[in-house]
Amino acid sequence: MSGSSQLEKLEASLGRARSLIREAANVRNKISTHQDPDYVPRGPIYRNPNAFHRSYLEMEKLFKIYVYEEGEVPIFHDGPCRSIYSSEGRFIHEMEKGNMYRTRDPDKALVYFLPFSVARMVRFMYVPDSKDRHGMKLTIIDYVNLIAQKHPFWNRSLGADHFMLSCHDWGPFTTSFVPLLFHKSIRVLCNANTSEGFNPSKDASFPEINLKTSEMSGLGGQPPSSRSTLAFFAGGLHGHIRSLLLNEWKGKDRDVRVYEKLPRGVSYEKMLKGSKFCLCPSGYEVASPRVVEAIYAECIPVLISDGYIPPFSDVLDWKTFSVQVPVKNISDIKNILMSISSRQYLRTQRRVKEVQRHFLVNGPPKRYDVFHMIVHSIWLRRLNIRIQDLLT
Repeated sequence: MSGSSQLEKLEASLGRARSLIREAANVRNKISTHQDPDYVPRGPIYRNPNAFHRSYLEMEKLFKIYVYEEGEVPIFHDGPCRSIYSSEGRFIHEMEKGNMYRTRDPDKALVYFLPFSVARMVRFMYVPDSKDRHGMKLTIIDYVNLIAQKHPFWNRSLGADHFMLSCHDWGPFTTSFVPLLFHKSIRVLCNANTSEGFNPSKDASFPEINLKTSEMSGLGGQPPSSRSTLAFFAGGLHGHIRSLLLNEWKGKDRDVRVYEKLPRGVSYEKMLKGSKFCLCPSGYEVASPRVVEAIYAECIPVLISDGYIPPFSDVLDWKTFSVQVPVKNISDIKNILMSISSRQYLRTQRRVKEVQRHFLVNGPPKRYDVFHMIVHSIWLRRLNIRIQDLLT
């Protein structure tokens, strides 16, 4: 089959998927009507559970990702799996294994993955405090040029059906070295900041998860009735938002327990598991591993940021399982949290437990977990693209 007729076939399958998802979205009560042996999305944590379920099932059936084989480790085809950048490394490793979604035939792919690790570039190519990122710039420019010269797919779509993924703070900045990568490609970023060019219609937000080992620590926490602390945060002066939070609340309130450094003998994990609300202020960049730490501890996350698009926002309704506080209202945090009734707190905390499955890291991945949710976010962006429209 010629490349053009194969593309027409792929686009036709996407057209049918769009139609089915649109039809599912219009079901009046939004409850999923589809059978599933593992899980049926339902309830208010989803914007539209039926549309999500239909979309997820279509993704499993149709979605194929081609991983470019050019490039050498450690910058390409590899990434950190035990750090705050573990989301980046784990995804790259799963794609390299090739057990899910990957095709070795680029003509059968719906998207193309540029498998470079920004975290590894910073580690191996950047001299600390030098402010010299020229080597990183040349690496990305040369790689995209190589891909464009060797394969027809980048030029065919101007990069629109290609994606990169990064959890490093510099992820968005590194894409600016190649204007088409920044403006056209799907950028999957932890640092999903609209004030820095993040475009939710084509870019995808994914969660920062700090794995200190290759596995998750214990999930869950104290039952709601035993959570004696209203709100908790511990962390250093890392950006202006944290500075505002610490200046306002550090050591000043028994209910809102804010620390720059935890006292000796106080367990960070126990504090998470014993608090009703966990404060998640942005650091130098908008993403914070505290959001997922809170979800794992079944503590309601309080997002304190400006311009942040939380992960999987196309599917998940964050208002139903978190509290979002604008930076200008930091001084009013206690009043905001105290105004939440006991009934509303219990309802919201129950939803945190429900949404947890979508942030779990599994090896190998399990359906609906964080790996599949990241892939689903990419799938949704691909549904927004019609390659033929880009050719005219």
